[in-house]
Amino acid sequence: MARIIDDLPADWREALLVGRLQLAEGPTPVLVRGGRVIDISRFAPTTAEALARADLATAEGPDLGDLADFDFAVDWDDNAADAMKLLSPLDLQVVKASGVTFAVSAVERVIEERARGSAEKAREIRETLAERVGADLSAVKPGSEQAYALKDALIADGLWSQYLEVAIGKDAEIFTKAPVLSSVGWGDYVGVRGDSTWNNPEPEVVLVCDASGRAAGATLGNDVNLRCIEGRSALLLGKAKDNNASASVGPFIRLFDERFTMDDVRGATVSLEVAGDDQFVMRGSSSMRLISRDPVDLIGQTVGATHQYPDGFALYLGTMFAPIDDRDAPGKGFTHKTGDVVTVASERLGVLRNKVTTCEEAPPWTLGVGGLMRNLAARGLLGAAA
Repeated sequence: MARIIDDLPADWREALLVGRLQLAEGPTPVLVRGGRVIDISRFAPTTAEALARADLATAEGPDLGDLADFDFAVDWDDNAADAMKLLSPLDLQVVKASGVTFAVSAVERVIEERARGSAEKAREIRETLAERVGADLSAVKPGSEQAYALKDALIADGLWSQYLEVAIGKDAEIFTKAPVLSSVGWGDYVGVRGDSTWNNPEPEVVLVCDASGRAAGATLGNDVNLRCIEGRSALLLGKAKDNNASASVGPFIRLFDERFTMDDVRGATVSLEVAGDDQFVMRGSSSMRLISRDPVDLIGQTVGATHQYPDGFALYLGTMFAPIDDRDAPGKGFTHKTGDVVTVASERLGVLRNKVTTCEEAPPWTLGVGGLMRNLAARGLLGAAA
């Protein structure tokens, strides 16, 4: 078992948090207000419905106790089989993700490949491109005149790629990361396919929105990626991204209020640590200040006249972190090993903690929409919202 208090935001007693607990009767949405855990299942039987309600902050229900007193089970603790489980805070929301949202890192990667390890050569390429574009490359806004000038310059130099199209073009890359109800939460295993030879974590901020596209709050996510598969072809993105236990979200959704706003998301730093059984440790971070597309713009490119989400959606915002640390031998780079403990953290959102296994060995996804509806109906919660 593990104490969740160690992985909460520093100001958690002043924060409004929404999550899901696995109680004896079934998955149960909770609101943490003033540090107290409130069962809001009769106010709203799912977090998707709760987040759509304007009166969520004042929701009432049975008080389950102080959050500091909760010990939650983690998948890799054999002694915690009977302990309460903290689930992913998502239920009926569609899990979406945006890719290549840090344009400067994508362009820099292309420059580094052309420079072949020479810092001086990389500086020359960067300065030449900046002269032709007429702007600092890090300040180029996707879809702008400077972005199209940069695209023309990169094409002329034989440096263009489909990834740069979504990095600096007008259209963001938005894809479906995981099916409804399939995401895993804090203390769960995350899965990489057993046949994967090159994979990595992607630490990200995740916005959670209602059907209208209103961002109700934010949480942390690990967009587990199989680079060996995506690298073979961009058309294999679904196979690289959507696998059993490959979408981790949590520990709680922090609601936006006067103490926590979208500007806190825009200024967030997301850190990552990977600690392996082989004593390997990798650390890194990603600054949301460097994102090329504003989070509100990414929401607008996800929902609208061309696509609706009646139960809302969660949106991974992308990362600039790409692990390059050599793990087994020089030049071999990084890939996960079974047993890695992955920690994603941000000051205002807390800590998301998972352990790596294979998709084949991770607990299978068994509770679908039909099963959840049957459970809620048996509990008399359908139509019971206040």
